Formats: sequence, C-alpha cells, structure tokens
Amino acid sequence: MDMLLAGYRRFRSKSWLQQRRRFEELADQGQQPQALVLGCIDSRADPGMIFDAAPGEMLTVRNVANLAPPYAPDVAYHGTSAALEFAVRVLQVPHIVVLGHGLCGGVRVLLEGAPPEVRDFVAPWMSMAASVRERVLECAPAEERQRRAELEVIKLSLANLMSFPWIAERVAAGSLRMHGAWFAIRSGELMLLQNDGTFQAVS
Repeated sequence: MDMLLAGYRRFRSKSWLQQRRRFEELADQGQQPQALVLGCIDSRADPGMIFDAAPGEMLTVRNVANLAPPYAPDVAYHGTSAALEFAVRVLQVPHIVVLGHGLCGGVRVLLEGAPPEVRDFVAPWMSMAASVRERVLECAPAEERQRRAELEVIKLSLANLMSFPWIAERVAAGSLRMHGAWFAIRSGELMLLQNDGTFQAVS
C-alpha cells in the first residue's frame, strides 16, 4: 500500500496539477470516451499506458486473457457484459478494441491446464476458449502455440462480442467499429488485426 500512496502523492503533485482543468470539465460535463478497450488484467499490459490515453478518452475493462463472453442475459453475475452494455448502450462508444498481449498467463492455463490454485474461477473462465485450444494444439508447432493462441483468443472475443444484439446492430449501422490488437511486452510493439485475419505491426 505504501507504493500506491507514494504514486498517489506523485499524481497530486504533478499530473493532477497539469490536468486539473480537464478533470473539472469531466466532472461538470460528464464523459464521452471514444473507445472501450477490453484488455487482460496482466500488470505489464496496461491499456492506458499503451495508448497514452488522457482522462476521459477511453474506457477499460480488464479480465483474465481479455475474453469477451457470449451474450447470455440471466440472473448470474456478468461484470464484463455489464461494462459492455454501459459503454455501448449508454455512452455509445464508437470503437471497441480487444487488446491481447504476449506471455499471457490465462492463455498458458488454457493450453497447459490449470494448476490447483486457480481451478475455482480461472479454469472455468478459460474453458470459454476451449475451441482455440483444440485448434492450436492440432495445427501449431509447439514453439508457436502460446502466441498463436493469444491471437486466436482476440478473434474469439471479437466473435463473441458480435453475439450481443445491440453491438451487432450498431456495427451493421456503421456507428461502432471493432478492432483486435496484440501487444508484445518485451519489445513494446503493437499489432493490429487485419481484414484477412493476419496481425500487422503498427508503423
């Protein structure tokens, strides 16, 4: 906690002073973010840092392995889906980005199986991507499986997002665009999903 409080004090002495007017405007006028980024909880892949976003510019939703669940309204708890609903139906963001990353621990659990300490929630959560595991283990060489699975999970999340009727409707109307991206922790490189299904580096 001391580390976090030290960071807060740096924020108050520097960033807050530089952006105070922006925060006051956001408090008075509300937020109009231009994108929702669905990212992983991994501490090394912070969407705000990767996209250098200012306050109010971007919503972030983070979970294990940046997975979007399929549309399934029921009485269970759906944190990711609730955030999507708020972003798309209330704030009407014009862009959704699924941001995956290298060395993803959730994807490693998917490929290698869950250790005992993450079988309550992580293992069932990652079972959502069982089809990715099957495809990757069948087709990819062993040394490429981790990265291939990380990329395929991004595609799976984008497909699941289209099962939400109010997302599909806005995409069809041209008022919402969907994007896939992958971040390399070691090099800092960002790759974007192309229409042909490949990922290309951002120049």
